[in-house]
This record gives sequence, C-alpha cells and structure tokens, in this order.
Amino acid sequence: MKILGIESSADETAAAVVEDGHLMLSSVVASSLDLHTVYGGIVPEIAARSHIEVITPVITQALADAACTWEDIDAIAVTNRPGLIGSLLIGVLTARTLAIIKKKPLYGINHVLAHAYANFITDAKLSGYSLSQNPPQFPALGLIVSGGHTQIMLYRSHTDYQLLGQTRDDAVGEAFDKVAKVLGLPYPGGPSIDEAARHGDSASVKLPKPRVDNPYDFSFSGLKTAVLRAAQQMAGKDFTLPSTELPALLTKTQKADLAASFQRTAIDILADAMVSAEKQYHPKSILLAGGVAANNSLRHTLSRRLRTPLLYPDIKLCTDNAAMIASAAYYWQQMADNPYELSVIPSL
Repeated sequence: MKILGIESSADETAAAVVEDGHLMLSSVVASSLDLHTVYGGIVPEIAARSHIEVITPVITQALADAACTWEDIDAIAVTNRPGLIGSLLIGVLTARTLAIIKKKPLYGINHVLAHAYANFITDAKLSGYSLSQNPPQFPALGLIVSGGHTQIMLYRSHTDYQLLGQTRDDAVGEAFDKVAKVLGLPYPGGPSIDEAARHGDSASVKLPKPRVDNPYDFSFSGLKTAVLRAAQQMAGKDFTLPSTELPALLTKTQKADLAASFQRTAIDILADAMVSAEKQYHPKSILLAGGVAANNSLRHTLSRRLRTPLLYPDIKLCTDNAAMIASAAYYWQQMADNPYELSVIPSL
C-alpha cells in the first residue's frame, strides 16, 4: 500500500510516498526557515504564503522521486492537527482537493503522534539516510520533543496509546529558542545552543530543576528564567536589565558556559522522567522523536541512562516531514475521513 503524505503544520512544506508504512520511496521538504530567521521565530502569515507557493511543486516532486503516478497511490494522508491554522489549511485543502479529483481515501493525521512513526521507517529507496533496521516493539515509550511539544507517550499498540505527561508551559524546543535569543545566538536555538555548548563548561552554572506533581510532566519556564538571571549576574547587572542588551555584555566563554549548563539541565530533566517511566512500564522499545531528537547530547544521555534499546530517526526525519505522516496513516488503519468535510484543529 502506497500512501502519499502531506505535511504543512508550521514552516516546512513536505510530501512523501511511503509503502506499507516502512519503505520510504520519496521525501521532499521545502522550508521557509530562512524567511523567519530575522524575526527569531516563525511568522504565521509568511509561512502560509510560502506553503501556497511550493505545495504543488513539492507534491509533484515527491511522486516523481518515487517513480509513481496517481494510479499507484492508494491513499492520501495529511496533517490536520495541531499547528498554525493558516499553514494547516493549505495542506488540508490541497489534500482534500486531490482526494476528490483523484478519488483516493483521505486520512487526517495528528502531527504530534505521527512524529514517533519516523522510527517505523526502516528502509528507503533513497540515499543519504541512516535508518534503524529494527522496527519498534510494543509496549513502547515515546519521548516527543520539539519546538511546540514535549510529551511522554506509552504505546501498547498502534491504536492503544496513552499520554503519560507533557509540558505545563514551554516546550523544550521553545526553551532552546528563547535561551539562544537571550545569549544572542542564531535561530533556531537548538543547533545554536548545541554548538555553543561544545565549547562551554556544563557544570559552571548551577540551574534549578522544576518540581511537578506528575513525574512525567515538564516545566521549562523556570529554567529559562534562571538562565536569564544568571546571564544578568554574569554581565554585572540586576534583573532590570533588558534581555535584548545581554548579548553585547557577555563574553564568548560566558555564552558557551551558559549554553552548556542550560542544555545539560534541560536534557537531565527529560532523562530523569524517562528513567522513571522505564522503571514503571518496562517497555521493549523507547522512541525518541521530534526536532529536538536531533540533539546529540540528548541522544547520548538517554542511551547511557536507559536500559531499553533507544531508537531515534535519521536527523532529516526528526524535523517536520511527510514520511512520518504517511507511515502513521498506514499503521493506524483508521477509517477514512470525508474529503469534503475534513477540518483543521490548530490546538489540542
């Protein structure tokens, strides 16, 4: 079964063809990231306009790369929740139109849950991908970490899953972005913090860990504020100094030390929760997914602290892509949505 996946929940416009949930025949991603960098974050209107411009060429390229015609495609899967409403609308309206014209079943997919399905892609007719040859086994724990989401999931099967915990405020990826901005590092913050941290001392700044009632819930707002206060102190100023003035007052070494200390603390928070979940639920696999899953320090820390095999996707499948959407649609085998009625759900 060949499924065409379409993803447009944020700033990436993506299309992919995946066969039987695990064989990636094509994956095309057009990002408008460069247009947002100057603003330090995604501008919804700019992202939506970019989707309009490239979504048709991206789908056409995905079909061509997979050597497929529309007759070869068995179904269409599209992200319809959650995400930026303007971005979601472009993808869903395109998918609905194609499903009607081409007479294909249409599946609306939860973007957050689908991130874990990048780990189910174990083969590809594409070069340049490093894929695990061992598919996840149930029961499985999933840590989904991105700019908008931080969640721990328990998967008993493809259709039986439970949310164990999530962030109460900032997602971990958002915290990376905001700390990077405080330090004057480029957007997106994840790669910038990771690079700066390599030159810093992760034990130089003592930062707090949050206390939450649910051991699987997270909170990163306090950590973000603690970094701000530490940076103001390093600069010899008090809390009244605007964060926008800090980058010019901090040395390169101070920025590296703050980045390393923040990254270590944030990763320890995630790892502590996963160690607790592993002890309670005894999974056969642990899945790491989402944009922050590309962080090497997070991968190494989890691999060292967890006893269960840790699976994580190729870096190109950590960020938003359509292959995970197509894979999820195959494994869920859910009832097809009405292409005349499928709607978008920006918030969940």
